[in-house]
This record gives sequence, C-alpha cells and structure tokens, in this order.
Amino acid sequence: MSRELSELYRSLAADADARDLGLPDVLRHQADRRARLRAAGGTLAVGLVVVGVVIGSQVVAPPSASVPAPAATPTLSASPSPSATGGSPSPSVPPTTPGRTQSATATSPGTGAPQPPRTPTRIPDRAFFTLAPSNDKGIAPVFQDVAALPGLCGARIPSEAVVHRRTRVLIYKLPQTPKGYVPDGSYAHSITIYRAGRADDVLRELRQAVRDCPVQKLPGDDTPGESRQRLIPDSGFGDESVLFEMRRAGQDVNGDPTGMEDVRLIRAIRVGDVVTILWEQGWEGTSSQRAQVDADSRRAAAAIKVWLG
Repeated sequence: MSRELSELYRSLAADADARDLGLPDVLRHQADRRARLRAAGGTLAVGLVVVGVVIGSQVVAPPSASVPAPAATPTLSASPSPSATGGSPSPSVPPTTPGRTQSATATSPGTGAPQPPRTPTRIPDRAFFTLAPSNDKGIAPVFQDVAALPGLCGARIPSEAVVHRRTRVLIYKLPQTPKGYVPDGSYAHSITIYRAGRADDVLRELRQAVRDCPVQKLPGDDTPGESRQRLIPDSGFGDESVLFEMRRAGQDVNGDPTGMEDVRLIRAIRVGDVVTILWEQGWEGTSSQRAQVDADSRRAAAAIKVWLG
C-alpha cells in the first residue's frame, strides 16, 4: 500500500469517529415516521381523486336519485312553455293538411252557433240543366213567362212566398230518334225560390191538390173532354219530390181522336228553399216517356245543387 492511500484511510477513520450516527431506536423512529408520511400522502391522494369523481358526476348528471325511463311514445309540445320563454304562450293553431283548405262556416254573432245557408234571391242561367248530347235537338231553350204547373181543379198553390221565379221552354229528342226528325217532346221547366221554410209547404199542398182533383174538365172549347190525375210514388230526387200524371184521350194535330191516351208527367223537386218543376208537354201528340223524364230530372236537381253550392 502506498503512503498516500494509507493517509487517506486514516483521514476517513478520523472523520467517522467525529460524527454522531445516532442510536438505533432513533433511527427506527425516523424511518417509521417517514413511512407513515408516505402512507398518509397516498391516502390523501386517493381521497382527492374520489372527491373529484363525485363532484364531476354531480356536474354531468341531474341531482336525482334515478332517471325515469322514457315513455313509449314521446309527446312533443307545439309551442314553448311560458316558463321557458318568459312570456305568454302563443295561441294554438289547428293543423292543416297540405292540398286542403278549411271551409269557413258562418256563425251567429255572440253565440258561435252555425247559421243556416242564406236563401238566394236571384236565379242565374247556370241554375238550369243542360240536355244530354243524345237528347239535344239543336234548338236553344227560350225563357218565357208561362205557367209552371197545369191547373188542378182551380187549386191555388201558394204564391205569396215566392222570392223569384224563372221559366223556360226546352225542346228535346229521344236518343234513338234520327237527325232531321221532328222533336219528341218539350218541357216547361221552372225554378222558384221560396222564402225560408216555405218550399216544403208548396210540395205538401201540391200533393193534396192532385188528390183533390182526380178528374177535371179540360179548359177551352178546342180541347173537349176531361183529364184524370193521380200521384205516382217517387223518391231519390233532391230533398223530396212529387210526381203525378195527367191522362186524356189522344188527338192528332187536327184535333181528331187517335184512339190512344195522351200522358203528361209533371215532377216537382225541392232542394232546400228552391223548387224546380219539369212539366213534360210532348210534341204533336206524343206522350211522356218516364225514363226520359227521370234522366232529365236528375240533371235538373244536380244543376241546382251545384248552383246552391
């Protein structure tokens, strides 16, 4: 061993003898204290983590013990609630279907009850029906001031309730009649507006007038003889209808008997406060055809319904 190394060992031994290393119990106490501090620090760190998780969950989730399951069919509100907007709610608007419009119904002031449709006061041309193409003879109808009904033993069907009346003469042919032939029949076609609630009285009195006049003498010197009247059961036209016939001995254009009966059909149809009458008057001794009168009656009722809306 060199001299320098020996001096170095002696210096280290002298320095170690001069320092106090402490008692073993003190050293163990210090070591235990450091261990407890490390354990307390770990526990504190874990506690801080738990507190952070709890606070975070309270921020994310609502403070309720349980969250209710959503309903099977959620209900959506059409307008925001007053508490959410801070103002009064908007009035509800009924839903509408695209392509459709809501019809406006007139209401009685102060009651909200719907009013009945207003009775018209004038009759336009479009209220009269148009002949089917197969019945069109090519002769335009003519408006004339002629009687709407034949005489029935002098009965007076009430006229004081009439608001407006128009009458036209309409000439037609049957579908099977070739072109160039004379017409097969004609109508005195009238439309009458009555005061509200009086049109049904007119049809009731017309029925009674036919019952009260089963036979009557034909007026005038050029039409001798008599006619017989009877009601025919009728339905399916307008709100109600009256159909009756008039029969008399047939005559040719010269007034000579034909040996056949001349049959006239008259139908009155009520639609609301409106009454339309088709009085089939034939043509040169022809008689009324029920099928033709029925078809034209349906067209007449349909035209009035379209006019009244």
